[in-house]
Formats: sequence, C-alpha cells, structure tokens
Amino acid sequence: MRVFRHLDNLPVFQNPVLTIGTFDGVHYGHQQIIQRVNQLAQQQNGESILITFHPHPRTVVSDTDDILLLSPPDEKFDLLRRCGINNVVVVPFTRAFSEQTPLAYVEDFLVKNFTPKIVVIGYNHRFGKNREGNLELLIKMGKQWGFTVEEISKQEADQMSVSSTLIRKALLTGDIETAQKLLGHEYFVRGIVVKGNQLGSKIGFPTANIAIEDPCKLIPDNGVYAVKVHLRSQTYGGMLNIGVRPTVDGQTKTIEVNIFDFSDNIYGEPIQIEFKSLIRREHKFASLDHLIQQLYTDKQTVLTLLANN
Repeated sequence: MRVFRHLDNLPVFQNPVLTIGTFDGVHYGHQQIIQRVNQLAQQQNGESILITFHPHPRTVVSDTDDILLLSPPDEKFDLLRRCGINNVVVVPFTRAFSEQTPLAYVEDFLVKNFTPKIVVIGYNHRFGKNREGNLELLIKMGKQWGFTVEEISKQEADQMSVSSTLIRKALLTGDIETAQKLLGHEYFVRGIVVKGNQLGSKIGFPTANIAIEDPCKLIPDNGVYAVKVHLRSQTYGGMLNIGVRPTVDGQTKTIEVNIFDFSDNIYGEPIQIEFKSLIRREHKFASLDHLIQQLYTDKQTVLTLLANN
C-alpha cells in the first residue's frame, strides 16, 4: 500500500477506482466500501485509491479541536493496509478546501488530481461548501468528466446502523462488545511505557503505565478491562485500568496494564493494547487490602474471559 500525504507528488494512476471520506476507525461500513473499490479496480485492471483527510474535517469547519479519533493517521494506515487498498491519499484539510463549491471540488480536486474511472461513495455522501454536493450532482458531473458513480447502501451490524459516532458513544460508556461489532475489528490504543509510582509492584500487581501517542485518541470509559497486550512482537493477556486510582487518592487519570506472565523492564518501549471487555467500573475501596483482594478476583475473571475468547 502506497501512502501519499500531499497532492503535489501524485503519480498518474492506472484506471483509478476511488472512494472518499474520513474513514475514522475503518469500521464495518467502511470495510464494505473498500471491498467494493478493490473489486471494481480488479475488474478495471486498475488501482484502488482511498482519499482521506487530516486533520479531521470537523475540527476545521466547526472551529473545535476536541474531536476524539478512533484511529489517528498511523493507526488508520495499518487498518487500511489490512483491507488491501492499493493507494491512500491524505488530503490536508483546510478552511479553503472546505469552501470549494461542489463543482470546483469535482473539477479541480477529483478530476484534476485523479481522473477517476469509478467513484464509490458511502450512504448519504456530501461534499463541497456547506456539504451542498450530493449523489445526484456527482452522477451528473461524472457523465461530463467520464467517470461513473456507485453508492454503497447504509451498513448495519446486528441491526444497528454503523457509524463512527455510534462507536465513540459505545467506547465512552465502556461498551466494548458493541464497539467491536460495529468496528468489525478489535479496538486498540498505542503508546509508550513510562515510569509510574510503582505502587502496583508493591501490592503484587506490577503495571506498565502507558503514555498514549496521539492526544486526540479516544480512550474508553474509566474501569478495569480484559485486554490483549502486543509487545516485542509477542501477545500477552492482561488487565488494564483506566482512571484516577481513588483508593490511593490518585488525582491524575492514568492508563496502566498488568501484563500476565511478564516481568521485564520495558520503560520507553512501544506497546499496543487491544480491548476485549469491561470487567468492572472504577470505584474507591475501603482499604488497600480490599483493593488487593478485588484485583485477585479481577485477574481470575480476566483469565477466564480470555480463555473462553
């Protein structure tokens, strides 16, 4: 998979079949679109292209920087690579870009840079200033510029409409199972292991404290989670705590994981955490001994869950 981060160094694509969108999370609905793009590209003896944007368009058009991402750029690229797309083009999303008329968007952006043969769009795709462009206009302009348009219908998972917004809501309430169904893959976070206060080691549950790579990455709700830990090209079971650690009067939100059957020093190393299920909510225990007793119970719950998984 080739990744292009600027429009000024694009090659001439062969019989390009493309799709356009933010593709945050590369969820189940996105995967259906990408699958169709790849299929059509093979039929055309051409290349599949996915056009996405950075930063997230909402941060530009709504003057807010608090959008929480399911998949920051590097994570998105890895997810797209799994889908088999040939080319990913990251368009710098600016105010000027957002204010193009729909006609300019098609002529000066799509046609000029890509000369598409087929454009595949998702349900209710809109484009151009104030999102005034729609399917009907794109089909009309396709006839003028020599490309056809195909719309992929609204996707559902377990009779729930799939959207990045719905996935965010599920994760922010700790509903990992719903999020996974809508994503079509495990939700994960990446970061670097940093030094904590080492309290976990003192009570028999050493933890790796994780500094998340991208500040815009969505972190699930506070609580204890069953997780899989990807570290040094190996996979381990573990239990992850997200929260302020109220039993020991913590004040700052931390993300720390107890990795099963692992004891090496890993400070400064990259780590990836894959969420499986919320075990319990975070709450304050009457004493440290009560917390330790609960941690033993949590570990057995996680081990059972991971074994059944």
